[in-house]
Amino acid sequence: MTWKVTPLQPLAARVEGIDLGQPLQPHEVRQIEALMDSHAVLVFPGQRLDQHQQIAFARQFGPLDLGLRRLKGGAHRFEYAELADISNVKVDGSIAGRDDPKIVGNVANQLWHSDSSFQRPRAKYSMLHAVVVPDFGGQTEFADLRLAWDTLPGWLRQRVQGRSAVHFALHSRFLLGDTGYTEAQKASIPAVQWPLVQTDPRSGRTVLFVGVHACEVPGMSLAEGRMLLADLLEHATQRAHVHTHEWSVGDLVMWDNTATVHRGRWYDFAQRRELRRATTEEVNVPERVT
Repeated sequence: MTWKVTPLQPLAARVEGIDLGQPLQPHEVRQIEALMDSHAVLVFPGQRLDQHQQIAFARQFGPLDLGLRRLKGGAHRFEYAELADISNVKVDGSIAGRDDPKIVGNVANQLWHSDSSFQRPRAKYSMLHAVVVPDFGGQTEFADLRLAWDTLPGWLRQRVQGRSAVHFALHSRFLLGDTGYTEAQKASIPAVQWPLVQTDPRSGRTVLFVGVHACEVPGMSLAEGRMLLADLLEHATQRAHVHTHEWSVGDLVMWDNTATVHRGRWYDFAQRRELRRATTEEVNVPERVT
């Protein structure tokens, strides 16, 4: 069957006529990768996948990432450690109360970020599948970091050329008052640096790589560096650069973490919301633009 690809401005595309629950042919994997290079966000509606099918689909695009799962450990609702539980549901199946630590993760997801930018290798493709969605809210927004560079004023380009940012796993959690981590936990995922300006090795596009995990700019004072990062993120996430996805059960949304930032939107935490995410590790590291 021929796929139907419908562009969704400014950066996403809707892909229909494909069953992600079945193994892909090598040329189909390459076709999806080519679509990711051009759009960076793909929406696959009507995919009723179980855990095994979602993991099998994700593994066709590279080794899988554990992200913060390797820091937190503990009980997990899924059969696969590589599946991130993007929900307000506890291990016993009940809805977490507002004072439950799990809700902090839901709130943190409402900050603009790239998955696992705080580690090396960082995340490449995330694949988020909707199992249960609330009556209102809970959308996911995506901003195009390639378009952010294309529209960055010349004076800001001069400020960021040749500079890097430090990304730390717990920076966003500390901002939200989630500070109950041991020194061993803090040290288990050390901070990493990524160039602020990069060339994507697949698409050739220049990327302004920012997000909430970025916490300082080497060579600048802490205050000046954080203000620069805030200004860059504000520019990158202006509404003209953003696509909003309204979730339906069965949607699978795939995005490129090295070319986008994303955030969840508010929903009533008393309503059940269950999504599962599988994420691949980056294999080809982009070049710094000097």
